[in-house]
Amino acid sequence: MSLFAAAEAEHRRQAQPLARRMRPRNLAEFVGQRHFLGEGKLLRRLIQANQLTALLFYGPPGTGKTTLAHLLARETRCHFRQLNAVTSGVKDLRELLEQAREALLAAGTRTLLFIDEIHRFNKAQQDALLPDVEEGTIILVGATTANPFFSVNSALVSRSRVFEFEPLQETEITTLLTRAVQDSERGLANYQVHLHPEAADFLARTCDGDARQALSALEIGVLATDSRPVEFSLELAAESVQRKAIQYDRDGDTHYDSISALIKSIRGSDPDAAIYWLARMLEGGEEVRFLTRRLVILASEDVGNADPHALPLAVAAMQACEFVGLPECQLTLSQTVTYLACAPKSNASTLAIGAARSDVRGGRTVPVPMHLRDKHYAGAQQLGHGTDYQYAHDAEDGIVAQEYLGVECEYYHPVPRGYEVELAERLTQIRAKLRGSDSEEAEAEKKPGRKQ
Repeated sequence: MSLFAAAEAEHRRQAQPLARRMRPRNLAEFVGQRHFLGEGKLLRRLIQANQLTALLFYGPPGTGKTTLAHLLARETRCHFRQLNAVTSGVKDLRELLEQAREALLAAGTRTLLFIDEIHRFNKAQQDALLPDVEEGTIILVGATTANPFFSVNSALVSRSRVFEFEPLQETEITTLLTRAVQDSERGLANYQVHLHPEAADFLARTCDGDARQALSALEIGVLATDSRPVEFSLELAAESVQRKAIQYDRDGDTHYDSISALIKSIRGSDPDAAIYWLARMLEGGEEVRFLTRRLVILASEDVGNADPHALPLAVAAMQACEFVGLPECQLTLSQTVTYLACAPKSNASTLAIGAARSDVRGGRTVPVPMHLRDKHYAGAQQLGHGTDYQYAHDAEDGIVAQEYLGVECEYYHPVPRGYEVELAERLTQIRAKLRGSDSEEAEAEKKPGRKQ
């Protein structure tokens, strides 16, 4: 390397942000994703056996997808080539694939092709990868923030191993921050940074598992301080953190995962978790109508008759939110979510309609009993429709012993929670009366030998 080339490389390195300079140089330095990269885990075994073919890295930004792709190329001694699906077309892809074939034939060297935002490739571009993946010409590593099972062609997914990247844990972020202030070659050791533990904890907590954001905040704080050594305090950390844009895709995984977490938190009677997920969705710009619809459904599906007030409250919330709008309707949503979370839960009515519809779909077609059929038309009496029907309100307790289905079955089974405790007791009496067993039991009570 010439003197000028070395100087250019050094200038380029100095211009790189801290997060780029501190990228790990080997797998031992890589932090996070131990669930698939730890000792004995799948990706680690594939690397050791040199059996990498096609990989899809799926996860949020700042979790190491690009970094790990570089390390895989180094570990497998492959040429590293990179494309961005947003800026590259089919021509760029075909040229790179042709170069990979030539390198394999001429020197026996494989190419690791890293495609960032691979879900942005159209079907033709994704299909163009298949022959070289199948032939082993390239090791394909595709990175995406969207669920590949929905955003990548099924043919490519079926030929790939999917690895989901999780946000880094706070202890892992702290490790990276400490490493950065101690590294004199690539990091900030020359600035004599004294990173206060509470400042490191603050950055690790507020970056939401994004190592890039945490390192950027650290670098901003250090470079903005003139004094040496740098006392990187909690106050300086707070000043260095910019408000992070909420990662929320109203048509993607975050939308579905967040509403799933909200519903399950309410169902699990955790109002604090439910409020957090509600706040997360509101900050992400979720549609209020979608939220209120789901709360109305939940009021019947998961609370049901254990608290009959839940459904009217949810419906009232839907109407109020429509009338008031944001930001004020967040108060209505908060009231509804906390009430539903704390309410007693029952899915008895949900199970009842599910069982009944299953019977209907299974072919259990029960004819309407003659006495229940409509009799309000000429000729109904001649057919016997409505004959012998007993008007329930004529009975003292509003219940008469007659058939309403014609076959014996029980779909509704109240749970021993909330108002359904009372319903269960009443239902036992109702079913006994409908079957005519209550009068028989009353007569039995009068027989000699029975306790009065």
